[in-house]
Amino acid sequence: MYFKQITVPGLGCNSYVIGCPGAKEAVVVDPKRDVQDYMDISRDEGMKITHIIETHVHADHVSGNQELKSRTGAAIYYGEGTPVTFDHKELKEGDIIEFGMVKLEILSTPGHTPNSISILVTDKARANIPELILTGDLLFVGSIGRPDLAGAEVLEEQVKNLYHSLYEKVLRLPDYLEVFPAHGQGSLCGKGLSAKASSTLGYERQTQPLLQLPGFGAFHDQIASVFPVRPKSFTHIISTNTYGAPLLERCPVEQTLNPDQFEQIRQQGATIIDTRDTACFGGFHIPGAINIGFENQMANWIGMVVDPLDKLLLVVDHRDRYEEMTTQLHRIGYDNIYGYLSGGIAAWISSGMPIDSLSPISAQILKQKLDKKDFGQIVDVRTPEERAQGHIPDSWHIPMTDILEKSPDIPKDEEVIVVCSTGYRSNIVASHLKQDGFSHVHSLAGGLIAWQNAGYGLVD
Repeated sequence: MYFKQITVPGLGCNSYVIGCPGAKEAVVVDPKRDVQDYMDISRDEGMKITHIIETHVHADHVSGNQELKSRTGAAIYYGEGTPVTFDHKELKEGDIIEFGMVKLEILSTPGHTPNSISILVTDKARANIPELILTGDLLFVGSIGRPDLAGAEVLEEQVKNLYHSLYEKVLRLPDYLEVFPAHGQGSLCGKGLSAKASSTLGYERQTQPLLQLPGFGAFHDQIASVFPVRPKSFTHIISTNTYGAPLLERCPVEQTLNPDQFEQIRQQGATIIDTRDTACFGGFHIPGAINIGFENQMANWIGMVVDPLDKLLLVVDHRDRYEEMTTQLHRIGYDNIYGYLSGGIAAWISSGMPIDSLSPISAQILKQKLDKKDFGQIVDVRTPEERAQGHIPDSWHIPMTDILEKSPDIPKDEEVIVVCSTGYRSNIVASHLKQDGFSHVHSLAGGLIAWQNAGYGLVD
């Protein structure tokens, strides 16, 4: 049996290719939108992709099922009752897909979504018992799936489903089964996910507190209290996956824009995402731009800050970075990409276009301001859990997600110093506040890491 896990860094999405080289057939499970990896495997291994199986309707990334079907003709499969509107086949509890030495058995495991499935995988060349299970978003390495994405009106039912699928179905399977989930570290479909790519059912049973509770009541109290943040992109992604993602060839034609062309689209209300590092952005940037630096979890941050239907203009360091950026954007359903600034910010400045700046503030200067009581508002935008580990004296806690939803109740001409762990999130928030009309905004350069490395303490 051929088996390969394909991971999308940052988003933490896992997809799988399962095949039988003897039968020259393969199945792709939970494909990402850019499908060339699967096509390369199909070609290199001499296996035709005959099935595309989705464990559920994804909320955090756009599926590649339409793209893959257009290239291979393979049928798309979902769990019974899944409300997708395009042509597909349904899989129910106990269904079996078999080809060559591969046997796939379907388990109905609702909880993360009402129609989620898991897949028991048997390599018949080795034995006639399953060796691994694809758990979708039901069971992760180090965590379990969140039940809230289907909506508040079905949350209680989903919590019950999640408990039943875990305790009454999956946890009754043998300890030796290898667990391969649809997500890993970086995903927002659960909290506390491990960086490990896989585990065993026995290990998860022994180490996950949520799998060791005495009954449903205790499980309910644990799971239904606090959920990870839900980015604004999730609703759009769910809708896209329900109706079928447009093929990438139908997305706006790539454009290399000179400053005049870039400015014309900017004036039409486009959102500018500037992916340069915090120092470069702070020096000079285009007015109204949002600074979301190019790092591992960039797609998640974009999903929190930018509306998926916005027209997008990009400021990047070079052409290769633009191509990487568009791939990441397409994965989360941001298709209205109108181009990037040719020549970068230097071309913009030399053309006489308007510029803005976002002055960083060093740990030393901030300490001097605190000592002299000469500062406006210090806003800590970390999560409550991070804040509880210690914070800068006299800082005000407003989580990043709250500021993005509603501007803080601070006069727009007052000094605002934004703080996070590293300076990455604070620059996102500071650029957002500048866009919202705050005129005297700083971001703590290097964040709390720089603050502590400079020898300054935190308070509880």
